[in-house]
Amino acid sequence: MDSVENATSMKVLVIDIGGNNVKMLASGHKQAVRFPSGRSLTPQKMVARVKKLAAHWQYDVISIGLPGPFLFGELVLDPVNLGPGWVGFDFSNAFKAPVKVINDAAMQALGSYRGGKMLFLGLGTGLGTGVVIDSVAESRELAHFPYRKGTLEDYVGVRGMKRLGKKKWRREVDKIVTQLVRRIHVDDVVLGGGQVKKLKKLPEGCREGSNANAFIGGFRLWEGAAAAEKPRAKVLKLGSRNQGESA
Repeated sequence: MDSVENATSMKVLVIDIGGNNVKMLASGHKQAVRFPSGRSLTPQKMVARVKKLAAHWQYDVISIGLPGPFLFGELVLDPVNLGPGWVGFDFSNAFKAPVKVINDAAMQALGSYRGGKMLFLGLGTGLGTGVVIDSVAESRELAHFPYRKGTLEDYVGVRGMKRLGKKKWRREVDKIVTQLVRRIHVDDVVLGGGQVKKLKKLPEGCREGSNANAFIGGFRLWEGAAAAEKPRAKVLKLGSRNQGESA
């Protein structure tokens, strides 16, 4: 994680918001801090709690991972496991700092990335999915795809495990993940989320991720930002283009 933090001179605060907990870590710190989330958590309450817990941390910019659907980089629906008011909330104004907001699975996927085309599946409260291609992470809403008598999330999420029992749940995870891997041609498949530890073995072709990778992904969102802010040499030739960098 140190190498990621040193990639930019800016100090980054990463906030990973899940259905059960909010976890946060800042550049230069080793121990994450957490507090409960849930259906009563609004963005205003989250900001107030983060400010209180991070009062003695130094940070210049913030990365936030949210468990909701994004379109063109914007949250389009409030997360189902949190309180209301997330869509359109001005995090930069609330924190008085630059903020980048991304789907939580996409943020963890970015932190798990090793190159090529990667598929990330997060087994947690529900099913988080993301893809990373050429270091660009995006979420993919597969959780509510129809499957048997419900959705994929109903069978591989926490509710599915409680309803089916661990043995049947493991079989469903193996079956669903194997089918996805066969249909989607990628170079790497990562299984993350809190529930992955409850698997006795991973489906073929998959490697295990870590929840801590969400923090790495949050730091990576700001890679290159400091360099982009430095003055560039003037381009004298008309019609030439400056090559931009993506987060």
